[in-house]
Amino acid sequence: MKLTKRPDEARARAEANFKKEERAREGAKAMLEYQENSRLVREKTARLRALRLAKEAAEGKRGV
Repeated sequence: MKLTKRPDEARARAEANFKKEERAREGAKAMLEYQENSRLVREKTARLRALRLAKEAAEGKRGV
Protein backbone atom coordinates (compact mmCIF):
# COMPACT_ATOMS: atom_id res chain seq x y z
CA MET A 1 0.00 0.00 0.00
CA LYS A 2 1.35 3.40 -0.95
CA LEU A 3 1.38 6.03 1.75
CA THR A 4 0.03 9.39 0.71
CA LYS A 5 0.59 12.85 2.05
CA ARG A 6 -3.05 13.70 1.67
CA PRO A 7 -5.43 12.45 4.36
CA ASP A 8 -8.33 12.87 1.91
CA GLU A 9 -6.91 10.22 -0.40
CA ALA A 10 -6.20 7.83 2.46
CA ARG A 11 -9.72 8.29 3.81
CA ALA A 12 -11.29 7.79 0.38
CA ARG A 13 -9.28 4.58 -0.11
CA ALA A 14 -10.25 3.32 3.33
CA GLU A 15 -13.92 4.03 2.65
CA ALA A 16 -13.72 2.31 -0.73
CA ASN A 17 -12.14 -0.77 0.89
CA PHE A 18 -14.79 -0.78 3.59
CA LYS A 19 -17.60 -0.59 1.03
CA LYS A 20 -16.01 -3.37 -1.00
CA GLU A 21 -15.79 -5.62 2.08
CA GLU A 22 -19.34 -4.73 3.05
CA ARG A 23 -20.64 -5.69 -0.42
CA ALA A 24 -18.79 -8.99 -0.14
CA ARG A 25 -20.38 -9.70 3.25
CA GLU A 26 -23.83 -8.77 1.92
CA GLY A 27 -23.29 -11.01 -1.10
CA ALA A 28 -22.28 -13.94 1.08
CA LYS A 29 -25.33 -13.39 3.28
CA ALA A 30 -27.62 -13.25 0.25
CA MET A 31 -26.11 -16.47 -1.12
CA LEU A 32 -26.74 -18.27 2.18
CA GLU A 33 -30.35 -17.08 2.18
CA TYR A 34 -30.77 -18.23 -1.43
CA GLN A 35 -29.32 -21.65 -0.67
CA GLU A 36 -31.51 -22.06 2.42
CA ASN A 37 -34.65 -21.10 0.47
CA SER A 38 -33.71 -23.55 -2.29
CA ARG A 39 -33.26 -26.33 0.27
CA LEU A 40 -36.66 -25.57 1.82
CA VAL A 41 -38.37 -25.63 -1.58
CA ARG A 42 -36.74 -28.98 -2.44
CA GLU A 43 -37.84 -30.48 0.90
CA LYS A 44 -41.40 -29.20 0.50
CA THR A 45 -41.57 -30.49 -3.07
CA ALA A 46 -40.35 -33.94 -1.99
CA ARG A 47 -42.90 -34.04 0.85
CA LEU A 48 -45.77 -33.03 -1.44
CA ARG A 49 -44.68 -35.54 -4.08
CA ALA A 50 -44.61 -38.32 -1.49
CA LEU A 51 -48.11 -37.37 -0.34
CA ARG A 52 -49.39 -37.31 -3.92
CA LEU A 53 -47.86 -40.70 -4.73
CA ALA A 54 -49.30 -42.20 -1.56
CA LYS A 55 -52.73 -40.83 -2.43
CA GLU A 56 -52.51 -42.14 -5.99
CA ALA A 57 -51.40 -45.55 -4.72
CA ALA A 58 -54.31 -45.68 -2.25
CA GLU A 59 -56.79 -44.68 -4.96
CA GLY A 60 -55.34 -47.26 -7.33
CA LYS A 61 -55.85 -50.06 -4.80
CA ARG A 62 -59.49 -49.06 -4.39
CA GLY A 63 -60.00 -49.06 -8.15
CA VAL A 64 -60.99 -45.39 -8.37
